Amino acid sequence: MTEYNAAHIQVLEGAAVARKRPGMYIGSTGASGLHQLLYEALDPAAEAALRGRASRIEVTLTVDGGARVGHDGRPDENLPEQLARFWTPPRQAGPRVYLTRFGTGLFTVNALSTRLVAEQHRDGAAVHHAYARGELLAPPTETGATDRTGTTITFHPDPEIFETVAFDYPTLADHLRELSLLNRELDFTLTDERSTPPRTERFHHPAGLVDFTTRLGGDPAQTLTVVTEDERMGGALEFALSWTGRGGVHCYANSRRTGEGTHLTGFRAGLRAALLPRLGRHALRALSGELTAVVSVKLDDPDYQGCIRDVLGNHPVHACTAEAVRHAVEAWLGEHPERAAELAGAGR
Repeated sequence: MTEYNAAHIQVLEGAAVARKRPGMYIGSTGASGLHQLLYEALDPAAEAALRGRASRIEVTLTVDGGARVGHDGRPDENLPEQLARFWTPPRQAGPRVYLTRFGTGLFTVNALSTRLVAEQHRDGAAVHHAYARGELLAPPTETGATDRTGTTITFHPDPEIFETVAFDYPTLADHLRELSLLNRELDFTLTDERSTPPRTERFHHPAGLVDFTTRLGGDPAQTLTVVTEDERMGGALEFALSWTGRGGVHCYANSRRTGEGTHLTGFRAGLRAALLPRLGRHALRALSGELTAVVSVKLDDPDYQGCIRDVLGNHPVHACTAEAVRHAVEAWLGEHPERAAELAGAGR
């Protein structure tokens, strides 16, 4: 028998933890993991904007293969801790909205980059932080005076970790567009300095889910929208519904796309409860017809289930969503009897 004792145990500390098993923190070392790394850098900036501490977020793909994420809000005093170790932010009022699948943050970005530079502008001074593969190169230093606020993170993914270090512009554009549709407060600019001339797009959708359903083929003039908070499920619900476009039902939890879950089953249950009394036997056929909807819940403590954690399991969400959908659809059909007649006719 092979002897096994404490001498065989390898103790990993700091950046070595993430570098040893990167897939545990970003999902893979392929293209999806590379883009996940950028989303982890994006999360703190987007959180600042959602909390009202920043007004805009700029994402730039640099000529030398790096990526830069910056916002104009007041810098976080805990940035050194976020870069040096896994860091859990203190509980704040309202839902904690993670915009990434893994939520491991800047520590993972730092550990899996050949170089990371953070620039903070606060209290009249610019402060420079520099790291190499997660290790601090020198103590943070002031580099001059400044009259603005903000934080910029510039990093270069490590080719020793990733199969490719080339970011794909369309993938990032789709991601930022989706986040801006789900969060009307977010205002993104994406710039690709690798192209000649540089390419820039802005992603900002003050109409939120109405714009989302419109992109899926829904009619904005005939779209029902609801935003509500419910303490029973510990968060907020927003949905938009249009009986045009055949876009199907798209569900999100804390801005993460989910395949199934209690928000989806609750939405379907509420819709059935509202339509059955009005449409009778035609209700189910109307439900499978031209229906486009986006359902978004933002929860203090989301319970993700499934092998890839894409199923929302919070039980109270089902009842709360069903109730909100039923009341909203009943009221809307009462105000638009012609739509109820059209739906009944479509079901024949």
